[in-house]
Amino acid sequence: MSRLAKPLQTASRVEGVTYAVRDVVLTARQAAAAGRDMIYLNIGDPCQFDFRTPQHVIEAIVAALRDNRTSYSPSEGIPEALEAIRRDAEERKGIRGVRDVLVGHGASEPIEIVLTALLEPGDGVLIPRPGYPLYDAILAKLGARAIPYDLDEERGWQPDPEAIAALADVRTRALVLINPNNPTGSVTSTATLGRLLEIAAERGLLVISDEIYDRMILDDDTPHVATASLRDDVPIVTFGGLSKVWLGPGLRIGWAITSGPSETVAPLIEAAGRLARARLCASHPVQWAIRPALDGPQDHIAEVNATLRRRRDVTVERIRGIPGWSIVPPRGAFYAFPRFELEVDDLEFTRGLILETGVVVVHGSGFGQKPGTRHVRVVFLPPEDLLAEACRRIAGYCATLAR
Repeated sequence: MSRLAKPLQTASRVEGVTYAVRDVVLTARQAAAAGRDMIYLNIGDPCQFDFRTPQHVIEAIVAALRDNRTSYSPSEGIPEALEAIRRDAEERKGIRGVRDVLVGHGASEPIEIVLTALLEPGDGVLIPRPGYPLYDAILAKLGARAIPYDLDEERGWQPDPEAIAALADVRTRALVLINPNNPTGSVTSTATLGRLLEIAAERGLLVISDEIYDRMILDDDTPHVATASLRDDVPIVTFGGLSKVWLGPGLRIGWAITSGPSETVAPLIEAAGRLARARLCASHPVQWAIRPALDGPQDHIAEVNATLRRRRDVTVERIRGIPGWSIVPPRGAFYAFPRFELEVDDLEFTRGLILETGVVVVHGSGFGQKPGTRHVRVVFLPPEDLLAEACRRIAGYCATLAR
């Protein structure tokens, strides 16, 4: 018998890689095949609903293709894009001491490049719970340790700086902030950010500030403050991109902005640069949309935020009307993370909800949640009538479980 006939042995590191947002799709396919009328509240993709990428962004990509800008680009990104990102970081976000900009395949690739350049196996990274599962997946691949810190649901899902400080050990290398947060939609207060930066300075931590939703702010009394605008003596990498604010998730263009003391961040920039060169470059024609996006018309942002505000309000009102459910109103992005009190775990609830009603949400444990609590993540991108119908079905399913 040929040795090749045996199943290939795969790497053990993959066992720790999960992505709940996509994993529930397998159950959704079963429900759709059974003839269920589906309502998808699981993936944060505005373009699957009634949102459209701004026309000037599209035209910039089309023009780049027509101009034959389909060669390899510089590994770090085209100069026009790098200059626009730097200028936007300094002038709009107020980031001082920008040392480097790297354009990548979405924001996910620069995040992985930075973490790969920083960490040795066994190193620790403080990550929010709940938080975006990409970080857990990357750390699992690297053999690094995720050190989860709980966001406080009673305080609007704010981080607790002193609890975070207590969790850091001698091999903790970085602190991840997701602001606005996915999956809760919370926006971290300026005072909390300031205290977290003090802790990072005391412990010698790199701060990774994921700000991909930074202009999707739903309430005028809840401003978003760029973490790196508060101090220039702490090493900080800020992530952004075209996926959310510019409604182009499939464009797969994002960036990393490194700031802080030059001598502190220089080794990280050099190591990340090596990894960036090894993978050649991000999509060349799509990079030509970065400057038009950042420097061009911004009218769509106010319109999108107004629409999201209405849909947020419908979602909050309807979920609060379901017995046993509670919800912290999200302040940014387009996610809510409601909590429910039923004698069923969140994964079993989610699977049953999909199969019985066709409403696709994501189980809270896929993002991490405080032990003993049960949540689901809801995306409120669909039109109001569809959100109301989804909540009606959720309420009906809960009623059957309570019998």
